[in-house]
Amino acid sequence: MRYLDPKNDLTFKKVFGEHPHLLLSFLNALLPLEEDQRIESLEYIPAELVPQLPVLKQSIVDVRCTDNRGRQFIVEMQMLWTDSFKNRVLFNASKAYVKQLDRGHKYKGLKPVYALSLVNENFETGTDTYYHHYSIVHTQFPERQIEGLQFVFIELPKFRAQNITEKRLQVLWLRFLTEIEDGTEQLPGDLLDVPEVREAIEYLQESAFTKEELETYDKYWDSVSRERTLIEDAYEKGEQQGEQRGEERGEQKKAVAIARSMKAKGFEIATIAELTGLNSAYIEQL
Repeated sequence: MRYLDPKNDLTFKKVFGEHPHLLLSFLNALLPLEEDQRIESLEYIPAELVPQLPVLKQSIVDVRCTDNRGRQFIVEMQMLWTDSFKNRVLFNASKAYVKQLDRGHKYKGLKPVYALSLVNENFETGTDTYYHHYSIVHTQFPERQIEGLQFVFIELPKFRAQNITEKRLQVLWLRFLTEIEDGTEQLPGDLLDVPEVREAIEYLQESAFTKEELETYDKYWDSVSRERTLIEDAYEKGEQQGEQRGEERGEQKKAVAIARSMKAKGFEIATIAELTGLNSAYIEQL
């Protein structure tokens, strides 16, 4: 039996976008919720209401839903990291929060919005921590919090590198995302011990997908590869331009130093300009 990677756009939506009971288990395991805040039921928000920004193809909101308390949850799988990703997540969550007023709510009736972002790259340097929880808190008294928006970013490569084998549901769901890859045939036995994780794995069986779906699956990986190449090329070009500008500034400083020295020794302005390449008017002001 061969399995597909759950991080692909097609498979992620098939598991968590079509089976609310699996998404409920997933969110309750991964979000920082107290016992009395556990999600009891979910309802998907229609796809046409899900915000999508044409910035990066791999930066789309995969699943958006609301629970029986009216809280909203934005869940996305991010294959590529960019510096603007956090800002985009903040924008989408804020938009979902504010949009509640369009339905006639008063300010006091606004419900919290939670954004859960699973990132398949490392982006927080200098720490091995893979779980990052952001909320609006008092800087002096962190226990005092403004309800409304909360954000969780999970760096999947860091989680995998730590080789955590606990049986907590949070760990098992993250292992589901990191240990099953394209073409996997042998599954970790302990993942199959948990009914909801075992069910999610069954939806990843390659034989359960049509030929057209498998083509869509492959096209997604191709698009990720192309986009990664574009981002890497852009960074490389930026670094090269930065180095070039640095060299030019260095040459400019050197020319100015020579011009000052020559001017102090009484050389003609025209001669200094010819030898240094600096403008005559600029040299006169030195």
